[in-house]
Amino acid sequence: MNNNYISARQKYGEFGIDTDKVIEKISEIPLSIHSWQLDDVIGFESDVFSKPSGGIMSIGNYPGRAASIEQYWEDLEKVLSLVPGNKKKISIQSTEGDYKGRLKNRNDMSKEHFTSWIDWAKENKVGIDLSPAFYSHENVREGYTIASKDKAVREFWIEYEKINREIANFIGKSLKWASICNFWIPDGSKDVTPSRFDHRMILKEALDEIYAIRYPKKNLIDTLECKLFGIGFEFYNTGSLEFYISYAVKNNLGFTFDTGHFHPTEEVSNKISSTLPFLEDIVLHLSRGLHWDSDHVTVLTDELVAVMQEIVRADAFDKVHIGTDYFDATMNRVGALALGARAAQKALLIAMLEPFEILKEYEEDNNYFARLALLEDLKTMPYSDVWQQYCEKSNVPGDGEWIKEAIAYEKAVLLKRK
Repeated sequence: MNNNYISARQKYGEFGIDTDKVIEKISEIPLSIHSWQLDDVIGFESDVFSKPSGGIMSIGNYPGRAASIEQYWEDLEKVLSLVPGNKKKISIQSTEGDYKGRLKNRNDMSKEHFTSWIDWAKENKVGIDLSPAFYSHENVREGYTIASKDKAVREFWIEYEKINREIANFIGKSLKWASICNFWIPDGSKDVTPSRFDHRMILKEALDEIYAIRYPKKNLIDTLECKLFGIGFEFYNTGSLEFYISYAVKNNLGFTFDTGHFHPTEEVSNKISSTLPFLEDIVLHLSRGLHWDSDHVTVLTDELVAVMQEIVRADAFDKVHIGTDYFDATMNRVGALALGARAAQKALLIAMLEPFEILKEYEEDNNYFARLALLEDLKTMPYSDVWQQYCEKSNVPGDGEWIKEAIAYEKAVLLKRK
């Protein structure tokens, strides 16, 4: 224990915050680290390299992309060694199954393609979230998948999602840790579409069929993820915020807030306490959109801290599942994945170090000056010293040192790949 942490512990103690207990608690709060940063959202269905398409894209061609599942696992193990905390999950998409490049069609995937993932997860003491990939496929037609008016296209994707849920349930049961199966589709239109209602009714009926079978929640958590717009889908997205929240509340499903899927001036943090009383589960996909849904690497921002404060203030860790989601192929992918995960945990730590009871007392006394002044003073409190202690207790490198490790791994491993 260094002198900086001893001093920080004393300063927070003056506000009634026990930093030792905060470190102990945050280390047991699960963080789901998405994996598709490592392979540019390509997956392992085929040996033929192809860029993602059909509502998704990854920009850049930095060397070191994981081109096999063995490289994928190697990179993930490095990421895990750079992120503090005892409880972590890895979020994968079903395109990243152990197919060895020989999957004939997406609907041919089965539980057997994920048994090696389960073995790897047990060895590394992590959970696994599994989500479908409604893109990069010939059945993404005219901008639609499951909300398509083409019955054959629609039925293909309905069957696909049913298989995803079955496999996710299998994973959750095998690991004794519920797997989150998150439903996101790119469906929408580039320009004025008078038949928006028709597509949304098609989507509703498809979801009714998909969720007709319910699995034990201890194995599987189902969530729906909205999107405002995307490249090629500027006019509207079928799966909007209003549509999915309405469906989730009515059907007792979870909802996913991707922080990059909203207008840049829209605060996702304010949506958490607004929806907590009504939703079964809330999943966070922490991303960073610049001007549009660009999936930039998550960094520590006021809004990210505000998101975490809403969870901590509501003591909603039993309902809110924290995860990351971004991909940037212009930089070291392993470093980028660890960077965002560390930023998410830093924001959570800052929120947990807040003397919420004192702030509430000021608020109840209508002492708005003291409330605002304390919030301002907290900005210069030595949270970084507590963070360094958290990293030390987790046996991961602290700030500065972890960057050197990521660069060393790049030189020793990533840059030697073809």
